[in-house]
Amino acid sequence: MKRGNRELLMVGDRVLVKADDSERKTKVGLVLPPGVVQKEDVQGGQVVAVGPGIALPPPQADDEPWKTSYTAPRYLPLQVRDGDYALFHRKAAVEIRFDDEAFLVVPYAAILVLVRGADIPDELPEVL
Repeated sequence: MKRGNRELLMVGDRVLVKADDSERKTKVGLVLPPGVVQKEDVQGGQVVAVGPGIALPPPQADDEPWKTSYTAPRYLPLQVRDGDYALFHRKAAVEIRFDDEAFLVVPYAAILVLVRGADIPDELPEVL
């Protein structure tokens, strides 16, 4: 993600998420404060950037062990794409600030569900 002359690069199997607003309403119409919403186990948000994937070990060349060769790093790509809506474990996410904007760095293993397409919800469902 690039902002001006600075760029935020995701490393490994991490995903950068712009979290939903922390204000939610109950079925009766009461607005829950941010402290109560942050105690929930599952949170959702829009995926902004994705790391290269899970690092794979270099291939073994047993035919000429004395020969040193440099191989470019290889990665197993992730299913997540920019623009997806992700539901993830809130406790696994780490909050960061980049250019005075709050984001969450979420490990790939903490993502539960991805929503892809034009019908991305505006808020978390009432019942998960």
